[in-house]
Amino acid sequence: MRLLKVATCNLNQWAMDFDVNVKNIKESISRAKEVGAVIRLGPELEITGYGCEDHFLELDTVTHAWECLKDILLGDWTDGILCSFGMPVIKGSERYNCQVLCLNRKIIMIRPKMWLANDGNYRELRWFTAWKSKDQLVDFQLPHEVSEALSQKSVPFGYGYMQFLDTAVAAEVCEELFTPIPPHTELALNGVEVFMNASGSHHQLRKLDLRLRAFIGATHTRGGVYMYSNHQGCDGGRLYYDGCSCVVLNGELVAQGSQFSLKDVEVVVAQVDLDAVASLRGSISSFQEQASCKARAPSVAVPHYLCKPFTLKIALSSPLKITYHSPEEEIAFGPACWLWDYLRRSGASGFLLPLSGGADSSSVAAIVGCMCQLVVKDIEGGDDQVKADAIRIGQYTDGQYPTDSKEFAKRIFYTVYMGSENSSEATRMRAKVLADEIGSWHLNVSIDTVVSSLISLFQTVTGKRPRYKIDGGSNIENLGLQNIQARVRMVLAFMLASLLPWVHSKSGFYLVLGSSNVDEGLRGYLTKYDCSSADINPIGSISKQDLRAFLRWAANHIGYPSLAEVEAAPPTAELEPIRSNYSQLDEVDMGMTYEELSVYGRMRKIFRCGPVSMFKNLCYKWGSKLTPSEVSDKVKHFFKYYSINRHKMTVLTPSYHAESYSPEDNRFDLRQFLYNARWPYQFRKIDELVQQLDDSQAGAPGLHITEGGGVVGAGSGDPKAGL
Repeated sequence: MRLLKVATCNLNQWAMDFDVNVKNIKESISRAKEVGAVIRLGPELEITGYGCEDHFLELDTVTHAWECLKDILLGDWTDGILCSFGMPVIKGSERYNCQVLCLNRKIIMIRPKMWLANDGNYRELRWFTAWKSKDQLVDFQLPHEVSEALSQKSVPFGYGYMQFLDTAVAAEVCEELFTPIPPHTELALNGVEVFMNASGSHHQLRKLDLRLRAFIGATHTRGGVYMYSNHQGCDGGRLYYDGCSCVVLNGELVAQGSQFSLKDVEVVVAQVDLDAVASLRGSISSFQEQASCKARAPSVAVPHYLCKPFTLKIALSSPLKITYHSPEEEIAFGPACWLWDYLRRSGASGFLLPLSGGADSSSVAAIVGCMCQLVVKDIEGGDDQVKADAIRIGQYTDGQYPTDSKEFAKRIFYTVYMGSENSSEATRMRAKVLADEIGSWHLNVSIDTVVSSLISLFQTVTGKRPRYKIDGGSNIENLGLQNIQARVRMVLAFMLASLLPWVHSKSGFYLVLGSSNVDEGLRGYLTKYDCSSADINPIGSISKQDLRAFLRWAANHIGYPSLAEVEAAPPTAELEPIRSNYSQLDEVDMGMTYEELSVYGRMRKIFRCGPVSMFKNLCYKWGSKLTPSEVSDKVKHFFKYYSINRHKMTVLTPSYHAESYSPEDNRFDLRQFLYNARWPYQFRKIDELVQQLDDSQAGAPGLHITEGGGVVGAGSGDPKAGL
């Protein structure tokens, strides 16, 4: 037997905070060495933090990374343990995203990333060059100060693997695993048994399964030990890196870290037998045949043993059942951890939330409550860093610290119900009851006097007084009166957030939380600069349907039973007067349901459908209940209001990224914000298709949409177009 103990880790790094990052790296190495691991893998770009973005273009960032690496290598951190560190490296005139592989205070090789992540939230090609040479390792001259300190002038640089005396080890960096021909396929045929994947992978609802299946698939038919390390936490932006570092052996999970956690460092350890890898490969005839005619990959010889012989003092890691969170749990824990990182790193003293008693703001309140529960739980578990942060933020004295989540919430969380003459008693009571369940400091404020003053000022200036539609006013008047209320709430929220700490003799300021969901952003069903405008928004990329499922779950699982009543209530903005024969409802105002919005959003973003392609697809999806003309009307209605309101996305509050169809304009969904909202060409094409389909159904010569999505001429059978 060749027994090998490996350690991978979740690290909560902070972009550009080199002190925090090096501290976490050293702590992870110490823990790995304490348990006897001989390989330690950290996440991608762990020295700088993954989310440095355009800071990667600064020479200082690269220089500081080398300085930090030198500091690590001058100590005893890498004595007897192979460590993989992620950092940017400049070679010649190119900047590369690299894994620097070190052992016994020396750099063994530098492995540049070959396939860069450049879609969705990722922009690696903006900052890095992909390494393209696979046939040889080249010589890299170390920076002068590093060379002098390490007494090492140069190191091998490029694609390849490390050949130890008893096994072969290689790096595969994040995106490379998900390419059509990942490097591990060739490296396995070259005899590599241990793969180290350093990653910077962010959370997205229902995404973890895709990631774990890739690790399992990498070694299921090829054999091998696959190590995966990831960041965990908010490193300074909209993304939450969701950890889940793990070790897979021959297609079976043998170690798995947490997906959501407040910890800065989590080390995941596995003890494996490399003879199991050799045995599996020797039993697969096709593997043997392909290995016999493989393309040879470059390697670096390392005169060092990593494995230990058979002994009963060492227990092997057994296969585990994969741990998955439900989407409702992901909504609870992911944004809660993201909020905690943002709060403790921003210097703020807490949060303020305009709590309307509706589903969205109640979801945000529940997430903050969940955050408070996680803080108390981790303090009870002995996490000194969480305890220190909580004492500072909650402004505890005399050795006190949080022991109860409701008491902690009272210190760091304000909720404000900003009612008007259009608000109902039902929403006011729902807000109060939920605030009591969570423990927040709750205020009940009427905005009527401020709204009336603004309307009177408008009347003085113009000589006209606007009326609501239900009272005989026009649509323009109706919308203007609603916007006044919404914007007053935004101004009041920021005023309270800045001054309430002073009122209660506290230092610092509070962050204002937004509560618009992804569907409202997509449709533009929000007032520009209303309560959707905040400092941060934990649900801005979560759909209404998922939020309602979360509310049902949270009512039963995290101690806030009033959320069941919130979820059951019909969504309403409560910006228009309530009458016996009229009550404002969101879906009526929008002219579409939230379920339909989710469909539009996924087709527009995930499946890249323009108006015509969306119409064709929805003819299939909704064809059993709607005519082509009705589908056409719905598609046109969506694209009209999507394009009219797209400008609102340019000022959308920074939101936790959780959904693949987010319309967030800053990083994820890059499109114009000035449209011809009539879409004349596209809508005309839809009208032509509707007419042709109507003619076809009436038996007249025309066209119909085929099962494959193409348009076929009646009687000809020849496809004219396709999806």
